[in-house]
Amino acid sequence: MSAIRAPRGTVLFQPEAACQGFVVVRSGTIKVSLTAENGREIVLYRVRPGEVCLQTFGCLVNDAAYSAEGVAETDIEIELIPPDEFHRRVGNDSEFRSALFSAVAARFHDLERLVEDVALASVSERLARALLRLAQGGNRVDATHEALATEIGSAREVVSRQLAQFARDGLVSAARGHITLSDPVRLQLLAHTGQ
Repeated sequence: MSAIRAPRGTVLFQPEAACQGFVVVRSGTIKVSLTAENGREIVLYRVRPGEVCLQTFGCLVNDAAYSAEGVAETDIEIELIPPDEFHRRVGNDSEFRSALFSAVAARFHDLERLVEDVALASVSERLARALLRLAQGGNRVDATHEALATEIGSAREVVSRQLAQFARDGLVSAARGHITLSDPVRLQLLAHTGQ
């Protein structure tokens, strides 16, 4: 297997496309999202080194087409294990199979948390979590209101109102295309309590 490099923004797969093989991310991040018929989009998960793309796994196991879109969120380097090789390794390589199933279980847990968030958590709680996650330990998030709405499965207008409230509360300050976390400690509390 040789490395495949792709720049940020490259569409790696999309709904109805056939799966070309099992993706192993060596560096960078793939964002996997789902778009409804009404045009609303939600980020399902991200695939980083050591993680599994459930879309690809499901397509290979069920011999089905993709139902979501995968885009290189950063410049990436991946390897592509052809379908026949993937099936051979699942059947014959216990170390590969064990690592794969463990990664699938972890990814499934992420999806359960997403469903719980969208169904049960308030917009303020979901937005606080997204801001903290996207800041990656820093205090700046480079994202538009539309991108944040996609992150939390909401509408841009709802995110804009919530960010304005966060700004009034002294939690964030916003400028065009980025948000500064002014009080990450209070955002962390909000992310876990929803209050």
